[in-house]
Amino acid sequence: MDYLYPVTLEPDPDGGFVVTCPDLPEVVTQADDEAGALAGAEDAVAEALASRLAHGESVPAPSTAGGGPVAGPGPVMAAKAALADAMAGDGVTRADLAERLGVAADDVERLLNPRHNTPIERLAAALRCLGRRLTVGVDAA
Repeated sequence: MDYLYPVTLEPDPDGGFVVTCPDLPEVVTQADDEAGALAGAEDAVAEALASRLAHGESVPAPSTAGGGPVAGPGPVMAAKAALADAMAGDGVTRADLAERLGVAADDVERLLNPRHNTPIERLAAALRCLGRRLTVGVDAA
């Protein structure tokens, strides 16, 4: 799944743009221009996903963008969200994943910790243990 969420840019009467995200109501940011507003939206989406992961909440699937602007987290945060989603979908506990990976439970905690700088290769290995493949794509901005 891509973690690219549709966002809405609205002109602010005082100047600039306000950005919201229907799928993640906590995402609200603003900037003087469209480029800055979209960059802020990327940060806000990453923070929203980090908060949900830190609190053990589910991460909603993005709705269809319909060709409009989208914002997503960086690749590590997206991979952490994918790992949490895969574990929840398969009914795999943290202890189960630790056993499958042959690591200590603390290692799995770090994999899922949104504030831990986990190497993407470790996240890819964890996803492989769940029958998933991490892919990276590049799209026009």
